[in-house]
Amino acid sequence: MAKQPVSTIPEESLVLFDKLVATIDGLERKGATMPYTSVNGHMFAFLTKEGTLALRLPADAREEFIRKYKTALCEQHGTVLKEYVVVPGKLFKKTKELQPYFNQSYEYVGSLKPKPTTKPKK
Repeated sequence: MAKQPVSTIPEESLVLFDKLVATIDGLERKGATMPYTSVNGHMFAFLTKEGTLALRLPADAREEFIRKYKTALCEQHGTVLKEYVVVPGKLFKKTKELQPYFNQSYEYVGSLKPKPTTKPKK
């Protein structure tokens, strides 16, 4: 029997992420070891293995967010993810303040052309 992957993400981050995901009706958290959200095959938010939230924003909102919260683009495995910002820990704990950005991210990826599914048809 194959061993199930185990998440190393801090419990507090998982709880905060689930609280944020719950602000959008019908949205589900996906991913066992790297929790994320997606719409039409496009990921728009995820937790790093350290428990940091990364959020995908359109260019204008991204620049404003980085300036306002003194943060940066997300970097994973040596690659800068050009559309993802790092959500500062203090903001991550303020669901109400973060929610408009999460909604904006959801709407942004929802406006993108759906990715073709790779799941086999039943």
